[in-house]
Amino acid sequence: MAGRLAGTGASSPLPRALLLLAVVALFSISFLSLRSLRPAAAPSLPLDEPRRLPLSSPLPASRPSVYHSPEAFAAGYAEMERSFKVYIYPDGDPKTFYQTPRKLTGKYASEGYFFQNIRESRFRTEDPDKADLFFVPISPHKMRGKVPPTLSLALLLVLPHCNAFSIVLFLVYSVLQGTSYENMTMIVKDYVEGLISKYPYWNRTLGADHFFVACHDVGVRAFEGLPFMVKNSIRAVCSPSYNVDFIPHKDVALPQVLQPFALPEGGNDIENRTNLGFWAGHRNSKIRVILARVWENDTELAISNNRINRAIGELVYQKQFYRTKFCICPGGSQVNSARISDSIHYGCVPVILSDYYDLPFNDVLDWRKFAVVLKERDVYELKSILKSISQQEFVALHKSLVQVQKHFVWHSPPVPYDAFHMVMYELWLRHHVIKY
Repeated sequence: MAGRLAGTGASSPLPRALLLLAVVALFSISFLSLRSLRPAAAPSLPLDEPRRLPLSSPLPASRPSVYHSPEAFAAGYAEMERSFKVYIYPDGDPKTFYQTPRKLTGKYASEGYFFQNIRESRFRTEDPDKADLFFVPISPHKMRGKVPPTLSLALLLVLPHCNAFSIVLFLVYSVLQGTSYENMTMIVKDYVEGLISKYPYWNRTLGADHFFVACHDVGVRAFEGLPFMVKNSIRAVCSPSYNVDFIPHKDVALPQVLQPFALPEGGNDIENRTNLGFWAGHRNSKIRVILARVWENDTELAISNNRINRAIGELVYQKQFYRTKFCICPGGSQVNSARISDSIHYGCVPVILSDYYDLPFNDVLDWRKFAVVLKERDVYELKSILKSISQQEFVALHKSLVQVQKHFVWHSPPVPYDAFHMVMYELWLRHHVIKY
């Protein structure tokens, strides 16, 4: 018995080891089989790092768009090009209402380009029944220096009875009177009332499907005396400030562009932009006075309370745009400022410093993708705000700015997506809300 027990004890470790190995193998096979039925797990992440999609691969676009809705803009633009029609009223003195400047330059360039392009574009129709909108082709700045009709008649009556000196004095007086806003307002009023009495189209909508263009304070002020036009019709003006009764979503902000540009477009030249900020101009508004007072002696912001004198160097003002990251665009007292368009053209990210300013093409373009938009109260923190913008953020702003440059240039004849077509697109958007 003892020997048998001893033999059994000597031979027992092997069967037990085999039994244990079999159990482990069976358990492993079962576990792996069950595990294979589950979906593959994602790679493990640190507990303090939530799983997220990388920011560098937005869906579905490959990079942020400068448009609020690229798809809507593309579809709407194609529809506008296909079907949008404008009727131009034929009445009026060509020297007052239809004359285009010999050279489309200076502060009247935007207005001149529009007048010329609309007359020659495929958007024009000679059939008013096919028109979506009606263009009132009156240009108040052309009236500057014109002799009013009443004074012209008086001149004809008194001319035979006057000596040469008196005639000269009378002509000077007549020209001066021709520049007054009151006289221009009366001319515009008589002209529009003549259209209303001669044609039935104004009365169908009380002028809601009519528009006019004015890109200088002369034109804006001339129309201010005609509330039935300001309130009802569409104004395309280079004065998108609410203090001139600009009504967003009804009126159109026309880009003020001084062409031809003195220097080529800037862009993709970030390494050359070593200055933080730049502004030079006249202190003709409260915000400009504060801007100059607070920052004109700063070593990182190039702020001057006077336009750079051309005598100190050719194109010094324009060349500053090439060397600067951010160009300050404070609101002014006049409507003929092209600083924003200059900044865009030269590749300098514009810093809009104004409380009440409706930016051009705001319905289409997302300005925060290529500009810095600030309130006037931010002027005191301007430097810290600009320095807080990282290099990566600046590069993104600059690249987006280059994308929109084509929208802020006038051509004659116009080219797709230029300033003329963008203005027409804004007008096309507004004609949809008009019902007879």
